[in-house]
Amino acid sequence: MTSREADIQSFLKAAKWGAATRDPVPGDASSRRYERLSMDGQKAVLMDAPKGVETPSEPEGASIDERKALGYNALARIAGNNPEAFACIANELSKRGFSTPKIIAVDIDKGFMLLEDLGDDLYARVIERNPFVERKLYEAAVDTLAAIYRSSFPKHMSFQGHEWQVRDYDEAAMLAEVDLFLDWYAKDFGHDIKGDGRKEWHKLWMEAFKSFNAHAPGLALRDFHAENIFWLPERQAVSRVGLIDFQDGLFAHPAYDLASLLDDARRDVSETLKWDMMARFCEKAGIPADKNFTLAYYTMAAQRNTKILGIFVRLAERDGKLQYRALIPRVEENLRQNLGCMSELLDLENWLEEWVPELGT
Repeated sequence: MTSREADIQSFLKAAKWGAATRDPVPGDASSRRYERLSMDGQKAVLMDAPKGVETPSEPEGASIDERKALGYNALARIAGNNPEAFACIANELSKRGFSTPKIIAVDIDKGFMLLEDLGDDLYARVIERNPFVERKLYEAAVDTLAAIYRSSFPKHMSFQGHEWQVRDYDEAAMLAEVDLFLDWYAKDFGHDIKGDGRKEWHKLWMEAFKSFNAHAPGLALRDFHAENIFWLPERQAVSRVGLIDFQDGLFAHPAYDLASLLDDARRDVSETLKWDMMARFCEKAGIPADKNFTLAYYTMAAQRNTKILGIFVRLAERDGKLQYRALIPRVEENLRQNLGCMSELLDLENWLEEWVPELGT
């Protein structure tokens, strides 16, 4: 038995779940590990997030240069394996009526958390079983995002004496993410883009990011898509949408999570549904459904899909998670559509045609 396993057993015993049957959950893109627990007809989920296996998150007050020196997590404002981020954000969401997993027990120092099991009805599975409910589920998801945007959240969040500061999705974080495209996706085709090419890349994105200034930021969960949200029809209103994977949440443009949902890397969303849901989000969030929002949406979607292409190659090449390569063609198509929808993004499209022609924009 490893020392980590011994710690898990001690944690579960203290939480009165020591006799539970434990089944591993297939891994996701993070270094966290999950198990589903069953005991006496009850169910729970164990989150195992060992400290120190990722680059550190950003210390409070760190400069951009200090963030760069610490590594990607600090620069991109990723929480990494800090369970207090999940616990504190979950606490604030739950207090406002949103369905996050209830926290049954937690050991922040060791990186263990015992959570409510939200079940098996991920959006993607429910829709696969019954495609006719797709619009209904997406409407509920969009209504939940709009309600989160309308809610006010503190920057300093707490849970049982632990604290977490939710930061802004700043330019440095967004540029660090699009650089993943250069460092992994472009290099996958043999392109080593440095110097003037990289400087121009940054300049074009910084110009595009100005579209975000048209709207006030809100809390973005940062990984909101059909395989990360649950359908809980027995609950009411926005609580019918079960939320997980929000520990990396930041204050960002309101289009961020909407783009994550509608420009899904894992399933196709029709243009008709996408446009309808964009309009519905604006109505529910109290935002004019005009060109300002459309431009901000497609800019955010393009930024996110650019990042995802880099992440998926990195997961395959560095981490041996080869299954992510199968998702790349959909993300490529999403990015091409994002850039082609707005003339303001033409310069980015032209840059990609010159430097990474394999993308075929």
